[in-house]
Amino acid sequence: MSDTNSGIQGMTVNERLFYFGLLEEFDKAATARDSKQMASLLIQVHFTPAQAEHTIQILLANPAIYGH
Repeated sequence: MSDTNSGIQGMTVNERLFYFGLLEEFDKAATARDSKQMASLLIQVHFTPAQAEHTIQILLANPAIYGH
């Protein structure tokens, strides 16, 4: 990760998505249960593929808890 993005490491998923202007797009993908789009967006906010997959699995297993 570059020095310019080192400050995002402590951010939550939603904070990262908001910071990069992708929160609404991610919410739409999550509501549609579009895991491919969700992964793409999480990669854009500097998640590793493994982190993205883990996050998606948790969210899709309990969508109501996360507002989807």
